[in-house]
Amino acid sequence: MEKTCLHFCTVSCLILFFLVRSWYPPSKPELPDCSGLHAAWCTSKNRIFSNSKGGSMLQTQIQKSTDHSTETPQHPLDPLTIREINRVRTILSSYEPFSSTFPTIHTLLLDQPDKLQVFRWKKGDPLPPRQASVLALLNGQSHVLSVDLDSSSVTSHAINPSSGYPMLSMDDILGASKVPFSNAEFNKSITARGVSLSDLICITPSAGWFGPNEEGKRVIRVQCYSNGGTSNFYMRPIEGLTMTVDLDKMEVLKISDTGRGIPVPKSTNTDYRYTVQEKQPEMEPLNPISIEQPKGPSFRVEDGHTVKWANWVFHLKADQRAGLLISRAMVRDSETGELRNVMYQGFSSELFVPYMDLDESWYFKSYMDAGEFGLGTTASPLVPLNDCPRYSYYMDGFFVTPDGKPFVQPNIICLFERYAGDISWRHLENPLNGFQIREARPKVTLVARMAASVGNYDYIFDWEFQTDGLIRIKVELSGMLMVKGSPHRNVYQVPNQDDMSGPLISENVVGVVHDHFITFHLDMDIDGANNSFVNVNLVKEESLLGESPRKSYLKAKRKIAKTEKDAQIKLKLYDPSEFHMINPSKRSRLGNPTGYKIVPGGNAASLLDHDDPPQLRSSFTNNQIWVTPYNKSEQWAGGLLAYQSRGDDTLAVWSERNRPIENKDIVLWYTMGFHHIPCQEDFPIMPTVSSGFELKPVNFFESNPILRAAPAFEKDLPVCRPSASS
Repeated sequence: MEKTCLHFCTVSCLILFFLVRSWYPPSKPELPDCSGLHAAWCTSKNRIFSNSKGGSMLQTQIQKSTDHSTETPQHPLDPLTIREINRVRTILSSYEPFSSTFPTIHTLLLDQPDKLQVFRWKKGDPLPPRQASVLALLNGQSHVLSVDLDSSSVTSHAINPSSGYPMLSMDDILGASKVPFSNAEFNKSITARGVSLSDLICITPSAGWFGPNEEGKRVIRVQCYSNGGTSNFYMRPIEGLTMTVDLDKMEVLKISDTGRGIPVPKSTNTDYRYTVQEKQPEMEPLNPISIEQPKGPSFRVEDGHTVKWANWVFHLKADQRAGLLISRAMVRDSETGELRNVMYQGFSSELFVPYMDLDESWYFKSYMDAGEFGLGTTASPLVPLNDCPRYSYYMDGFFVTPDGKPFVQPNIICLFERYAGDISWRHLENPLNGFQIREARPKVTLVARMAASVGNYDYIFDWEFQTDGLIRIKVELSGMLMVKGSPHRNVYQVPNQDDMSGPLISENVVGVVHDHFITFHLDMDIDGANNSFVNVNLVKEESLLGESPRKSYLKAKRKIAKTEKDAQIKLKLYDPSEFHMINPSKRSRLGNPTGYKIVPGGNAASLLDHDDPPQLRSSFTNNQIWVTPYNKSEQWAGGLLAYQSRGDDTLAVWSERNRPIENKDIVLWYTMGFHHIPCQEDFPIMPTVSSGFELKPVNFFESNPILRAAPAFEKDLPVCRPSASS
């Protein structure tokens, strides 16, 4: 009986791990079907699958993927196709260092052509040579390779170029998740806590890096939860039980078992699925709402990845590590009709999430979600009408399994037009001035969206394009808190609340205080590659005696950054600046350099000591703004090999070189942050919170680029009436 129970527990754990920290299947199937073991892979984390729980009504709305098996690339930046991925695998199989043992493939992506080649390419031209960039692991060593598909050869190969390892593979996660169940001490602890083995769900938090004792081997932590009575196992932690597992040997190195006196929180009111709710919300019901487009959407997608809408053209694709990737963003000049360069490439480079608890089972929780798990591989299929509105266009992602075979992650990007009643511009002139003018224009925007379900948290990434040339980047957070079990049912039982790592959010459940930092790589190419960074500082000036009734005023003082250290910026409310990226060689008719400025939204800064191990690895959060010279090898703010890295290959390390950046091909980096002090409203699933920033034209256009935009008229809109009541 115990063996049967253990087997069920292990299988349940394996099934769930298709949903938890990595979404791609293990190394065996090339394109898994949606039956048997892979059923869970075909569902989103928001619709948890298990053997004992019913599914969600939203599952049936996920759209089917397109057959991509015969596609060919049409643009220099198109992702590797199914055929190309298979070809890379064939090349690596015959490569001498891998001839006896094929390595585990952790990422396999397009090795992008040089920027100059991409700039010169026109539709109809032959594509630049197609190359692949591969991160692989063999015998505990990291391999970084470039593979040329035209010559069928490996053109570069580096071994262990820096500290750290590639992002985790599904084989890593599945293998580590099985290890504790064969450990007698682990099973004894679970039994002593009164938890049924058949209710166990285990997850694999990344290990971080905390000094030389953790070097020389890949390790991971394993922690478990109970899903008894709920699909939301995250709210039922088995507190204080942590296994450290060697990922290469797949054996337990250490067990920490400190929480036997802490009860597992009850399952009451933890399930978030619509189908299991027993009562309606205490509010007036909302009628269905939808934005109708009788003529269809105004955008089009050409050749699979080139988006054209209004005055914008850009390339859009999914990336295994970065998630949603925007390239070659160009906007049409409002006077000449010329397409002008704005941004060569923009994406989320890293996502740092440190938790503020020093306990043995918590201190290491300092995730780097892009470099350790991948924002693309954890992206879930988007749910029509709920994740994305009508007339959305869906795009698939092309990734690889650990044995180098391709698979398709369906519908992980959606593209849609948004109208929320906002105004592009308006003015009403008072009749007392001799005019009677009422002019307004509706704001319609284009949104590219992806949602990554990285374990308990869901991150929604929006890139929103406006017709006035503005790009708005927004990140929304939802999902479940990572909570800590507590012996206390209410605050009156807590001897000293200051000793807690967060507030009680439910009975026996603590919401641990934590941060989220998302660093964006923004390769701005304003009217060309060579740009400069300008700090436009607002300085208070005192008026001279008798000069004016005013005593003080503000002046904007411009300073062009000469080197990288000049552009290391900490945002300050009482020392405000605007931050411009300009092209000093391109001027408006008035002589102003054309440019864009970054407009920060709500933000937070990391307060950790700079020599704290998590902060050493994530030192790219030491500033909110950085500017570096463009370097093809400097894309990932936390380093190419982020897992268990020591912080020796980060944005902060690169920037300390203090290279020249004036009138150069430069990259703007921006970090947005959230401090999260949990509250009861975050239980059992969090309402979405968001923040963002904008990239806004500054003297880029000769005047308001949407001055001549047409207003909306009643005759142009569909006539919609409510149906007759019964």
